[in-house]
Amino acid sequence: MTDKQFIAKASITIDTPVDIVWDAFTNPKTIKQYMFGTNTVSDWKEGSSIIWKGEWQGKTYEDKGVILKFDPNRMLQYSYFSPLSGQPDVPEHYHIVTIELSGQGEHTHVSLRQDNNANDSDREQSEKNWEMLLVSLKKLLEKSK
Repeated sequence: MTDKQFIAKASITIDTPVDIVWDAFTNPKTIKQYMFGTNTVSDWKEGSSIIWKGEWQGKTYEDKGVILKFDPNRMLQYSYFSPLSGQPDVPEHYHIVTIELSGQGEHTHVSLRQDNNANDSDREQSEKNWEMLLVSLKKLLEKSK
């Protein structure tokens, strides 16, 4: 049984304007560059599906979810399920990922939360993964300035 209290959190400040950071979260070509080579498919509308496909540690995967909130340059929220988790594909095994952006000039603060981690160990692992991903995003965007 999963519990909503195990919420993974990660944040970072990127020295790039908010519209460029937003584009990096919603542009499949950019996502692929910092998200482990993932191919992302979505029309980026609330209620639409979002699919991540690729290969991780020698295994092909197709993760999925639904866009719950889409507020350009401010918030992206989606449900997320990975069959690689070994869990059945039922609503209680989906995470809700919330990405919030706040910008000030050339700086954007990214705040990310992922709920529904099974336990503290899973929460910690999710935080490490998200932190690694955000650092990769920061390097990519600041390099291309």
